[in-house]
Amino acid sequence: MPNIKPISDLSNYNEVLRDINVGEPVFLTMNGRGRYVVVDIKDYERMTAELKLMRELAKGEYSAKESGWEDLLSVETELGINE
Repeated sequence: MPNIKPISDLSNYNEVLRDINVGEPVFLTMNGRGRYVVVDIKDYERMTAELKLMRELAKGEYSAKESGWEDLLSVETELGINE
C-alpha cells in the first residue's frame, strides 16, 4: 500500500522521514493531489543510474540502426581482445 501523506505533515518532518523505507517512497499531496515524492537516497541513486543506462542504450540502438551493427569479431579486434 502506498505511503501517502499531506504536505502539511512536513511540519513534523521527523515523522515523515521515519516512514521512509528502502523501496517504499512517501508520496506527498497538496490540495488532495500528488505533488512530491520522498525516497531513500539509495533508491534515488539507483533510479538515476538506471535512467542514464537506458539513455545510453537507446543512443547505441539508434546508432546501430543508422550506421549498422558491428559483428563480435570486429568489436573484439578493435578493443584488442581478439586472440
